Amino acid sequence: MTRFIMRRLSLMVMTMVVSSMIVFLVTEATPGSVARKLLGPFATPEQVAMLADRLLLNDPIPVRYARWLGTLLGVIADPLSDPVIGLKYENPRGNQYFGNLGYSTLYKTAVDDVIWRRLLNSGILAGLAFAIVVPLSLLLGIWSGAREGAIVDRVISLISIVTSSIPEFASAVFLIAVFVVVLGVLPGTAPLSAAGQWSIAQQLLLPVFVLVLYDFGYVTRIVRGAMADEMTKPYVRTAILKGMTFRRVVFRHALPNALIVPFTVILLQIQFLITGVVVTEVIFAYPGFGRMLMEAALFGDIAIIEAATLVAVSIAVGTQFIGDIGYMLINPRVRFA
Repeated sequence: MTRFIMRRLSLMVMTMVVSSMIVFLVTEATPGSVARKLLGPFATPEQVAMLADRLLLNDPIPVRYARWLGTLLGVIADPLSDPVIGLKYENPRGNQYFGNLGYSTLYKTAVDDVIWRRLLNSGILAGLAFAIVVPLSLLLGIWSGAREGAIVDRVISLISIVTSSIPEFASAVFLIAVFVVVLGVLPGTAPLSAAGQWSIAQQLLLPVFVLVLYDFGYVTRIVRGAMADEMTKPYVRTAILKGMTFRRVVFRHALPNALIVPFTVILLQIQFLITGVVVTEVIFAYPGFGRMLMEAALFGDIAIIEAATLVAVSIAVGTQFIGDIGYMLINPRVRFA
């Protein structure tokens, strides 16, 4: 098991390094583009050329990547903090520390002061949705899979297909029309500010509801398929023929084996709920990670885009690592192999 974990950790490190190289090439490979983004659209070509020269942006790409990686790891000081450049870059953590993600030209502050707060907000939204999606999907999926072909199975399958087929913006608009415009019982935005008439709990209701509607159907179908397949196995039929109660067969024998595949799928929902809910956060004006990434992309904030991409990749490989470890623990065949 130790060897397995070490291999996975090595793969995670390699994935992060390759991802950082790709992100750097995509965002900063064009000479002078970073200088233009830092100075804004109204800077003269002379000013852009001067800044590019001082930041050594015309150096070969491998050299620039090594310098950027050194700044991120805290090996070298952030060149943007040089007072000679005149960008008024200020970071209370200093200009050289591990995890220095740079300076945001959109928010006019260090990336660390923006990205972690937005990630926490998305984590709150994702945590609430995840806490509802997982038990609801397991309950409906197990019930439907254990009664394959019955009326309850068809109803649950129909609901799951319909909800997972409706895009987030459509369900969000519909819910806003009903609960905000017609009934007026919920706010149409979620700025996470309790200054108005709506509490934070009320602001979170509609965004969480949209995510639950979109996500639970997909997970339910996965659980249902795994459960239905397990109920056709010979050991299940043997247990039923021996006179064991149907409830005991389902929960004692079929369920532990049926949850092996859905376990990985459920963990992957963490990544989606944190980094893939841009539409929901934009519609409800929610100050989350996805909305921040979209605003940075529209504005051309290279530092935010690079940092957010690395964080998203870290969450993806982290959840995959946890899924691999959990899959090995609950599946003896993988563990012994």
